[in-house]
Amino acid sequence: MAHIAWLGKKSPFCGNVTYGLTTTEALKQRGHEISFIHFDTPAAALGRSVEEAGSSDGNPEVALPYLVKSQVYTIPSPGAQRELRESLERLQPDLVHASLTLSPLDFRLPDLCQQLGLPLVATFHPPFDAALRNLSSGTQQLTYQLYAPSLARYDRVVVFSDLQADVLMRLGVPANRLAVIPNGVDPQQWSPSATPESAHLQELRQRFRGRRVFLYMGRIATEKNVEALLRAWRLVQPEGCTLVVVGDGPVRQSLMQTYGPESCVHWWGHEPDQARRLALLQLAEVFLLPSLVEGLSLALLEAMASGTACVATDAGADGEVLEGGAGIVISTQGVTTQLRTLLPVLREQPVLTAELGRRARQRALERYTLSRNIDQLERLYADLVPQGSLAA
Repeated sequence: MAHIAWLGKKSPFCGNVTYGLTTTEALKQRGHEISFIHFDTPAAALGRSVEEAGSSDGNPEVALPYLVKSQVYTIPSPGAQRELRESLERLQPDLVHASLTLSPLDFRLPDLCQQLGLPLVATFHPPFDAALRNLSSGTQQLTYQLYAPSLARYDRVVVFSDLQADVLMRLGVPANRLAVIPNGVDPQQWSPSATPESAHLQELRQRFRGRRVFLYMGRIATEKNVEALLRAWRLVQPEGCTLVVVGDGPVRQSLMQTYGPESCVHWWGHEPDQARRLALLQLAEVFLLPSLVEGLSLALLEAMASGTACVATDAGADGEVLEGGAGIVISTQGVTTQLRTLLPVLREQPVLTAELGRRARQRALERYTLSRNIDQLERLYADLVPQGSLAA
């Protein structure tokens, strides 16, 4: 088994946080030691020892100081790089895996790990739309161009799809440095409702009694294009249906003022409880993801594994995930117009949505399980740590 120093995020809640916590927990269950290094208020500033700041399972945990931390990017404090170096020298891991946080520290990691003689793996999360069809995709393309020279110096870069790998290769990242390992979810944890139903699901059925639920779950930000969904919903206003919007973000308040309860929109807010998020997915007839740019949406994979019919744009890898009948794929251009046509069909065809949910679950089981993801990660680690400290 290996000792892995995992550099990532634990807050604020976002897909990067979910990816890091889920992956490291699965690695620990397979016997690997994880030292989780993340941006937080250092233990010393809180009057605690490093040992007291460690995680409850005994795995070491290190907090790096920061100036700014958001869902999108992190600006470390001036001393963060020194503290990271000292932590790695003290921990002596077999390998460093950085779930990149869009931070200046990302660009310094190759030199630091080379000096310490540590293999370095990155997971590169930023969303994209390779077709450059809108302003958001153009902005994300600049992020890829900025990162590509540094990514070429990592020992391996984990990306979520062949399409994302193609983007980076066109920007100069060697193919032998890239590893396509899609996100994965636990299909036992994310699954269709069972009998008897959970208390959370029973509560939701009472709360939305007599209404059929369509669901958006994710950040409420410009690139997620939630307003296009809301415009379509207001134009159609499917009879007997409610759109539930779960999440928070910079444009939530302005959208709430424009699209209130009279539009049959229920603004749920951020939901930190996983069991309640699962119940929402199990209740929903359709999961809608209108993003302009994406990586590979964990919320989409969770919806698929939960047996919910899925509609998503072809941004990032999401279209690839649903292609071939596992869901409905729409273009990032003209989202409102496409949804205006689709929503009445989905409302009138419950047999269709049930079949789409069944196919979505099957696709998740075939390609996007957490165990498959961890198998591939372990093989990647074994290639970089040849002394045999990793499980075969």
